[in-house]
Amino acid sequence: MHTELTHEPDARRYVLRVDGDIASVLDYRELGDSVAFTRTFTNPPYRGSGLAGELVAFAVDDVEANSTRRIVPSCWYVGEWFDRHPDRAGLLDPRTV
Repeated sequence: MHTELTHEPDARRYVLRVDGDIASVLDYRELGDSVAFTRTFTNPPYRGSGLAGELVAFAVDDVEANSTRRIVPSCWYVGEWFDRHPDRAGLLDPRTV
């Protein structure tokens, strides 16, 4: 199983592909000095295998490495991801915590 993680800024999304097929997508919206992660979706055949968590981690790392923006966890899954990774809470927009 080959996985590929990409950022597609024109589509405002992060994508995780498995053997070339889209397995999971994280949509976002830019909000000035913040970025809202608005929707995480994993195709049914890939659910339960940790791919969404891997994709969120990739997106969080990308925001941290390539901008000064803070993250607004508008999607319930992203909110739960941050609950499970309190060491990354410094990247959250303080207005949403």
